[in-house]
Amino acid sequence: MAAPRYKTLVDALASDIRSGRLAPGARLPTHRGLAAREGIALVTATRVYAELEAMGLVSREQGRGTFVRDIAVPAGHGIDQQIAAADVVDLNFNYPALPEQADLLRQALRELATSGEIDSLLRYQPHRGRPQDRASVARHLTRRGITADADQVLVVNGAQHGLAATVMAALKAGDVVAVDALTYPGFKVLAHAFRLDLEPIAVTADGPDLDALEKLCATRPVRAIYAMPTLHNPLGWVMPEADRLRLVGIARRCGALIVEDAAYAYLVETPPPPLAATAPDITVHVSGLSKSVATGLRVGFVVAPPPLVPALERAIRATTWNTPALTTAIACRWLDDGTVDRLEARKRDDAKARQALARQELAGLPLVGHPSSYFTWLPLPDDARADRLTAALARQHISVSTAEPFTTTKHTPQALRLALGSTDPDSLRSTLRTVRRVAVEDAYA
Repeated sequence: MAAPRYKTLVDALASDIRSGRLAPGARLPTHRGLAAREGIALVTATRVYAELEAMGLVSREQGRGTFVRDIAVPAGHGIDQQIAAADVVDLNFNYPALPEQADLLRQALRELATSGEIDSLLRYQPHRGRPQDRASVARHLTRRGITADADQVLVVNGAQHGLAATVMAALKAGDVVAVDALTYPGFKVLAHAFRLDLEPIAVTADGPDLDALEKLCATRPVRAIYAMPTLHNPLGWVMPEADRLRLVGIARRCGALIVEDAAYAYLVETPPPPLAATAPDITVHVSGLSKSVATGLRVGFVVAPPPLVPALERAIRATTWNTPALTTAIACRWLDDGTVDRLEARKRDDAKARQALARQELAGLPLVGHPSSYFTWLPLPDDARADRLTAALARQHISVSTAEPFTTTKHTPQALRLALGSTDPDSLRSTLRTVRRVAVEDAYA
């Protein structure tokens, strides 16, 4: 049996793209133009482009058209990208480290080995963490402006696991969740896995467009609002206190749970009060030590309203049973003896220095970010192609991310996110100079 006409056309266009006969960045005919050229119905042309997009071969941009993707670059080049090869400078993922961290770990392991606690740490632990560990986290959070009883704290396997447990405990397939138009890719992955209905909210310089959020809540049954009020990833904003209060008011009026992601909040020295401090009864606060201490230390924590704690505990039991006791014990010792506070202060200084370096080496380009952030956002001109620029940088052994992993709207902006925390300062300086040169030649010429 002959293949349907649209399948034949999909195969032909896919072959042209993969062979290079259709170059990356090439604009394809409009849907009507393709229909007229091939003698097919408009709905068939739309189906052709939809299949090519699903295959990762083209991208559609509202108001601009359909373009050939650079298939040498993984789609988005973001959360699904593999760890960079040894000869690649990684400006895609952030894993900031300080020289003394390895010595701190050696000392902590020696202390644990002689503490008489090892035997108990090798057994199953309470699903939400030992009482003394949850108390350590609660004391730490007090310094972040959150007053919570230890019974409201749950220890998790990193902040991403905390978000997953929250979704499992509080939401169900089809629930409407308001998110920023650009947001953390890890939450997008969860939304896809649990079939949540993400509704994007336009962004401003200081946070989400709260007028748009209010309109959304008036027209759709918003079940939750996912927010990063203190050092947003990827845009780096810190929401003003007045906007936080308004967001809480909107959430209360529409009966929505607030999921507050504070993974990068430690980088802001004196932020406004967290949402969990203002509205503890409707906010789940998620954070951890992977960014502030070490990415391999997969210890996170969730602070939740008491009625939600049992469901969160069941989600932890279902996904990981309990956070590994050895790493939790080390993390809580460091919370109690001031090590975490000292490392966070050092990393704030380090991030400020790297951000200043980026502003210096990329001067004149329209960077968006916070002065003490480990990443910066680089919007590109309207006629530029982020995937083409990403491929050009990859040929220079530099890995960056496009806007695609962060985007929740149908239209993906042309932009790059540059992570600044994963290479030494001298290498970062020379790498940013290459980024500037390639960007100017490719996108700003």
